[in-house]
Parts: sequence; C-alpha cells; structure tokens
Amino acid sequence: MRMNKNTTIAVLVAFFLVGGAYYFSAMSKAPVALFADEALAAKFDALSKNGNSSCSAPFVDSIDTMPEGSRLQGSCCSPIDMHRYEEQVTGLKKLKDIPEIPSDPYDIDAGLARTLKTYYDVELTPKQQKAYDYAIANSDERGPCCCKCWRWYVYGGLGKLLIQKYGFTGEQVTEVWNLSDGCGGSGDHANH
Repeated sequence: MRMNKNTTIAVLVAFFLVGGAYYFSAMSKAPVALFADEALAAKFDALSKNGNSSCSAPFVDSIDTMPEGSRLQGSCCSPIDMHRYEEQVTGLKKLKDIPEIPSDPYDIDAGLARTLKTYYDVELTPKQQKAYDYAIANSDERGPCCCKCWRWYVYGGLGKLLIQKYGFTGEQVTEVWNLSDGCGGSGDHANH
C-alpha cells in the first residue's frame, strides 16, 4: 500500500502533535521536583562553603551575644555530605510541628540556640532522666553531639525540653539527635 503525499504529511503532523503533547506534559511535571532538588543543592552548597560553626568554647559563649537574626551555619568536624544532608532535612520534616526542633541541623537561628542552651541545666525527674540517659547511650554520637561543643549544649537542652514539654521517650530523643547530627560527614563520629 502506497501513501500519497498528503497522507504522509498528515501522519507526520499527527505524530509530532501527539509526541510533542506527551513531551511537554512530562516536562511540566519535572520542574517541581527539579526545583526542590536544586534548592536543597544550593543550600547545601552555601552551607558547606560558608559556615561559621566551631567546636571551641569561645564559640559556645558567643551564642549568648549574637545579634538577632544571626545563624549558626555549617558543620563542626567534617565536610557536610550531600546524601546525608538530604536524609537529615527530609527526616526532620516529620517533626516540623515542634517549633523548637531546627529543620536544618546546619542552619540554626542563634536565638533558638540560645533558648535551647538554657534547658541544658534543667533538672529532670528520675523517669525523665532515664529517657535522657537512654538517648545518650543509644544515639549515633553517644550524646547530642560527638564532643561537648555548642551543639552538645543546644541539642542536650533540646532533648530535655522535648522530654519535659512534649513527653518524648528516649527513643524519640535519640531519633531527633541522629537526624540533627551536625558534625558533617556521612554518619557516626563518636569514635574519631
């Protein structure tokens, strides 16, 4: 069977119309996911290159005098790992209804850090202390951080606040600390 010229053109036009419609409908869905990945990648890039975080005692003390709007940014011990960063930020989204839990362990409001740090010295009841001790023993870093830097006091205070105010168990505090690990790298630093 032989097609005439008009039929051939009609078939080609139909092919391009259907193919084009499919292509553009698929493309219109892609930028939403692509934008989220690009935004996270851009934030990762900025935090991994421009952090101010330090494990020093003077940095711990400086949190109390940082101006409003200041941020504690970057990692303490190792470069931030993109895959781990994405896991952490994604995992913390399920806790977004608790305003005291920072949504990004590498970008924390200094005012929130100041507030959480004050909870570190709060005394817990024996039952609450048992939950806190469980988190110390079972978190990846064997505490709120791998060393007694600012994160230790800020996230230690957060742990106590979560136990007192929200009734968190030791397991729940452990999960928050693991997701909020700000040491950098791809995981556990307790043995470095």
